[in-house]
Amino acid sequence: MAALVAKAPGKIILFGEHAVVYGQPAIAIPVNKVKATARVFPDFGSPGGSIRIQALDIELDKYIYDLDPEHPLAAAVILTLETLQPQTIPPFIIQITSTIPIAAGMGSGAAVTVAILRAVSAFIGKPLPDSLVAELSYEVEKIHHGTPSGIDNNVITYGKPVYFVRGQALEFLEINQPTHWIIADTGEKTPTFETVSDVRKNQAADLQTYHAIFRNIGGTTHKARTALIEGDMPTLGDLLNQNQTLLQKLDVSNPKIEKLIDAARDAGAAGAKLSGGGRGGNIIALVSPSNIDSVKSALNEAGAVNVIDTKLSKETS
Repeated sequence: MAALVAKAPGKIILFGEHAVVYGQPAIAIPVNKVKATARVFPDFGSPGGSIRIQALDIELDKYIYDLDPEHPLAAAVILTLETLQPQTIPPFIIQITSTIPIAAGMGSGAAVTVAILRAVSAFIGKPLPDSLVAELSYEVEKIHHGTPSGIDNNVITYGKPVYFVRGQALEFLEINQPTHWIIADTGEKTPTFETVSDVRKNQAADLQTYHAIFRNIGGTTHKARTALIEGDMPTLGDLLNQNQTLLQKLDVSNPKIEKLIDAARDAGAAGAKLSGGGRGGNIIALVSPSNIDSVKSALNEAGAVNVIDTKLSKETS
């Protein structure tokens, strides 16, 4: 029997991180140049129900019963089986690989979970619908992030740009005019749950100030929705820069992030900001097709450890 393979893209938040946890909107897009992959194949000769998880990128090769049930990889497999409740579980091996940077705001954890859910359910013969994949991956996201917004699991599951407000129906964005984006990795890793936790503590100590910042980020995101659909680069660029100023007030930027943002802007980007939890991870920059190469070069020279570009268009929405 051939291996069953499932893939899931990375993601990048364009607007609204941190504020989205407090009921404000956020915009995120899939990034198909990086992916998580799960391969499931029979483990002939092993007893029924035997499940081996291999994720060599993180030097993991264990049977599921040797892992804590709260381990994110084990939890994704267990949730799939508990949901499907197959009469028998044939022994299998699941191999997980990913080209998505870890702890860099690109949805690595959610993408791995989505790939696992799809691969295991296909192996069992009962592929999960997207709605259930998004729901189950959110449960695993709680292990990664404590109080996730819900945006990562949705944009990665559906592979479409989304306008997301926690607790409201998901809105997919129909893009009329293309935009071009550059993603640059600072090389500094800070788990999202750490920055989310710090912001939560700070806002609890100064509700008025922080909620005003969250509202301003939400207003910026709301304006960006129309600009993104129409490909309005000048407006989008200004809004990116405004969003970054607000994120600085939340104390989630750092010198390396600021250095890359300045490099992108100086090289001709229409706007730039951090993306994700902050204090490391990635920055994003909005560019025109004519200056993609010059902005990428400037970011490399400024010390980015990885630089990729992605295009958002009608075909990817």
